[in-house]
Amino acid sequence: MVLADVDTGGGDRLALAVLVQYRMATTEQVHLGCSPDVRIEQTRRRLAKLRGEGLVDRVTLPQAGRTRVWFPTAYGVQVASAWPELRGRRAARTVSDRTAVRLRVGHGLTVTETGLAFLQDARTRGDVCRPLDWIPEVHHPLGGGEAVIPDALLYYRRGREGDEGVMLRAFVEIDRATMGPERLAAKLGAYARLHSYTPQPAGRRPTAVQELAREEWRRSYPLFPRVLFVLDGTGPNGVATRIDALRAAASQPEVAAFVRDVPVLAAPLVDVLQHGPSGAVWHPVHSTGQRVGWMHDRHP
Repeated sequence: MVLADVDTGGGDRLALAVLVQYRMATTEQVHLGCSPDVRIEQTRRRLAKLRGEGLVDRVTLPQAGRTRVWFPTAYGVQVASAWPELRGRRAARTVSDRTAVRLRVGHGLTVTETGLAFLQDARTRGDVCRPLDWIPEVHHPLGGGEAVIPDALLYYRRGREGDEGVMLRAFVEIDRATMGPERLAAKLGAYARLHSYTPQPAGRRPTAVQELAREEWRRSYPLFPRVLFVLDGTGPNGVATRIDALRAAASQPEVAAFVRDVPVLAAPLVDVLQHGPSGAVWHPVHSTGQRVGWMHDRHP
């Protein structure tokens, strides 16, 4: 017997994996991320099928035309977490709770929307960035119980599949103006600490060979990822105030060296969506009067 359409579960698997990794997404977002080349009705049927199998669920927002927001159930997280493409990822504890999803929907959907902007831009440019190359909430320890947890970690490869290309990585922070500019700017100091953080063996004092120890981040990255602040929830004046706060933080001695080594950029979400992340919409925090694409050289 000849089996037809043997990969029929591939689309289902990707949709579930994306929802587990992204935490939540609207129907349209799942469609754009997983299967933009087919009719959206196919995505709707796929999500309904996954819901019938108990792998995903949804909440319906009363505003915005009763938008449906999909998220994985605890069973869906359990199933997908065993897959190689998601192995080792820290699953969100509250992602399968309807109330928690509803309360986090504003920030959660904005994170997903931002990730899709990078994904669609890569498709347009012919670069390599797949749906699972956007990883929310990756934990980076700082010692003493502290950690840096960016809203997302982005993997992005310049150049077409099969060609020689440059791998880029970025920590992405999504700011919806729910905290003051100073609290936003304090995140820059946390990244500076992560850049220099070298864990010491438990129970040992620093020795003369301490300088041979490696920074913690080098366990995961050959180069420290650039840091991108995406600003939303406020108008042009609010955006300018937040960029000024980031620049003030970048001038502090404990942060200035970090900013010299690692590109740190900020851009309004509206510009990222309108012109694409690769457009000249990003403000370097170490200087004024210029806008660049997020992939600009590490030492402009």
